Amino acid sequence: MNIPYYNNKKIWITGASSGIGKALAIELSKHGAYMILTARSKDKLEETKAALHNPEKSEIILLDMADSGEIDSVTNKVLDQYGHIDILINNAGISQRSLTLNTEMKVYHKLMNINYFGVIHMSKLLLPSMVAKKSGHVITITSVNGKLGSYMKSGYASSKHALHGFFDSLRAEIDGSGVDITLITPGYVQTDISMNALTKDGTPQKSMDSNTAKGIPVEIFAKSAVKQIAKGKPEIIIAGSIESLGLYMKRFWPNMLRKLTARRKEA
Repeated sequence: MNIPYYNNKKIWITGASSGIGKALAIELSKHGAYMILTARSKDKLEETKAALHNPEKSEIILLDMADSGEIDSVTNKVLDQYGHIDILINNAGISQRSLTLNTEMKVYHKLMNINYFGVIHMSKLLLPSMVAKKSGHVITITSVNGKLGSYMKSGYASSKHALHGFFDSLRAEIDGSGVDITLITPGYVQTDISMNALTKDGTPQKSMDSNTAKGIPVEIFAKSAVKQIAKGKPEIIIAGSIESLGLYMKRFWPNMLRKLTARRKEA
């Protein structure tokens, strides 16, 4: 069933070459949206575009979210061309699998540059036109790790916690502006996020975590997210039973959760 909220909306998705970003693009294309898809790989972006319901209603642009100068130039070009972006989906990101004491500082800098600074940089560039038009929606994909830390993910969890703090604060500041802020908090989703996760020296892990492999199918995640985004919810949690239990324990039984987290050796 078509969701009118998205019809003819200009939607920008970062990290649209694979995983959640690609699945969201495919799902949103069914609802009449015009898609602006960015990522670092042209070949993978072409694959995403070819999979859309209406490929002609899309544009692909190369963008490295770790490069602030590139974010400036690409965003300014998009605004010059389209004038206004209706919906921004901050999806681009990278994970981590390494013990804190073994991890080089360059890994933490890279995680924060992509997962946090790149996200708020682009959001700040697009928000003024949304506020001026009194219409817009900024959606940011965070993680259950943005609410609780876990083994071998100290840098990743920190970057996702930072997103929650920033966008919760921003939401309060622009309340009544006509611009909605939504945080989507996924649990385990079947993507390559663990394959590309940074290890202690910044090289990719190149292996799939068992919990990720058993996670929510990315297409099901995307369908659920698209339905709930249209309702303007401030936060959307899409997670399995294990992650949901962790969030519940964080709130009501934090000491027990800490003990369980300390014993857990698989990321």
